[in-house]
Amino acid sequence: MRELLEKGRQVTIVPTDFKNVNKGVITEVSADGFTVELNYEPEGFLRRNYCEFYTQNQYGTLYFTSFPQEIKGKTLRIANPAKHKYLQRRQYTRVKYLKDLEISDKNGKHKIHVLDVSAGGMKFTSKKAIDIDSKFSVELPLSSVQSVKCKFSPIRIEKGKEYTVSGMFIFSGGQGKMLLTQYCAKKNIELRNK
Repeated sequence: MRELLEKGRQVTIVPTDFKNVNKGVITEVSADGFTVELNYEPEGFLRRNYCEFYTQNQYGTLYFTSFPQEIKGKTLRIANPAKHKYLQRRQYTRVKYLKDLEISDKNGKHKIHVLDVSAGGMKFTSKKAIDIDSKFSVELPLSSVQSVKCKFSPIRIEKGKEYTVSGMFIFSGGQGKMLLTQYCAKKNIELRNK
């Protein structure tokens, strides 16, 4: 693991209670673990309680689980994980997400069929053309009790039997992006383990 983690690299840490998601920078890497300096106080972090970790390196998005061996203020000493996975080569993990939803802008509501999502954006089909210069409101259900609300900005529209639209999400805070990152990572791991 030592060769995969880089000093100065940002890492996102998701404890059991995802509301306490935190980010930090890797300050030291050794044979038995690594040290992270958190951006915020480590609420919800306990010694020996497993957390999910997401970071980037030259090979892609790295995902693993581990636990804090030591917590001193905003400094966490993390044990080396037993194993890790690369979620994918692109910045955000993209997964199938076949759902019929609505997006809305100043011109009204549009029915869409979503093909896939990532923490960065989504691809969908629409029977009607949409304005590529508009920003759309969308709500993405992730489970029966959890959803993410954000804006969607189209980047590319292709015309066939229907319009295929690709674009990016715009979040008002960090929680929506983190929830989508976590959702996509779990779905990706579920698909690989089938």
